[in-house]
Amino acid sequence: MKTVRLLTLLLACTVAASVSGCFKPPRGMPDQSTIGFDGHSALPPDCASLARPSVLTDAGWHRPSMEWGCATYTNLAAQVAHPQDLVKPQPIGPADAAVAASAVHRYETGHVIPLDTATSRDSK
Repeated sequence: MKTVRLLTLLLACTVAASVSGCFKPPRGMPDQSTIGFDGHSALPPDCASLARPSVLTDAGWHRPSMEWGCATYTNLAAQVAHPQDLVKPQPIGPADAAVAASAVHRYETGHVIPLDTATSRDSK
């Protein structure tokens, strides 16, 4: 019975996707501009500003509002290596197949080039 319901849902989503999309995110969801930038570092969002009222009810009671994306954007702000890229992203260079193949070959043969200690640091 569950399989029939699942197949019915998938079929309905496939048909609905051509009309309006099946799993369409709610309007007003946060985007990349949610993370702030103060000139030196990335700033996490004000979670209260991300709160959206729930459209779901439980026995007639509205569920509490949710702060959509608060944890995700806060964690992302803490992990950004170059915060200025949030304001002005740098274009990515072309891939170099020879360099990639050489790196894989060195890894497979055990001839890995150690990190440059002047520009890299140990994870300890």
